[in-house]
Amino acid sequence: MLNKRRGTEREPTFSSDIPQEENVSYSSSPPVDRKTIIGEHISIEGSIHGKESLIIEGAMKGKIELEKNQITVGTKGRVEAEIHADNVTISGRLTGNIKALGKVSITKGANFTGEIKARSISVEDGAYLKAAIELEREHQKGIPPDAKPVSQGVKPVPSFEKKPVIPGADPIKKN
Repeated sequence: MLNKRRGTEREPTFSSDIPQEENVSYSSSPPVDRKTIIGEHISIEGSIHGKESLIIEGAMKGKIELEKNQITVGTKGRVEAEIHADNVTISGRLTGNIKALGKVSITKGANFTGEIKARSISVEDGAYLKAAIELEREHQKGIPPDAKPVSQGVKPVPSFEKKPVIPGADPIKKN
């Protein structure tokens, strides 16, 4: 009817002669470079937990836990959250607390209000930052984190005895 020829349609082939893709990974851990993007027209309220990096260009309110991954608040992102991640980059608006295992980067277009606890931080000129910041030190071998430095061979400076000041008396003259 439509000039169809009989016998020219192919049946699906399931033989082992078809080359298999060699770089397919079926492990339960995701590739390192995977990212999820929350678009600028998406709004989320609640908790986000995951094992890949996250870029937020939309609105988010709640808690974000991506311990070994990167969180980026894009230029159009609006976030009110408690964040736990490896590294955090802020280019949009973020209000909340950040606990980063690595670095927090605040770019020139960012607007951040809250608390930051991280190993390092960078703030570009032009960024708005109103924060309490605690930078964690890398612990040195053999020194407990709360240990006070001990000076060897240094004697304490003797305290000077303060004498009362009498108004009208000349402190230089001795009686």
